[in-house]
Amino acid sequence: MRTLKDLRPGEKGRIKMVKGNGPIRRRIMDMGLVPGTELVMERYAPLGDPIEVKNHGFHLSLRKEEADTIILE
Repeated sequence: MRTLKDLRPGEKGRIKMVKGNGPIRRRIMDMGLVPGTELVMERYAPLGDPIEVKNHGFHLSLRKEEADTIILE
């Protein structure tokens, strides 16, 4: 399984599913990161956390633990 945190800057991925339940999953879904959404990895912070992705022209920051719950096709 490939997750969002496995992408390198400039790579694209399409969300297959978001793992888990609870507040982290709800936060991710509330940001519009739902199955079928295409993302572009923008960059990692200097220490590797958080990461920045682009979704429909919006830049979003996620922690690595959040990105690890996003499974890509």
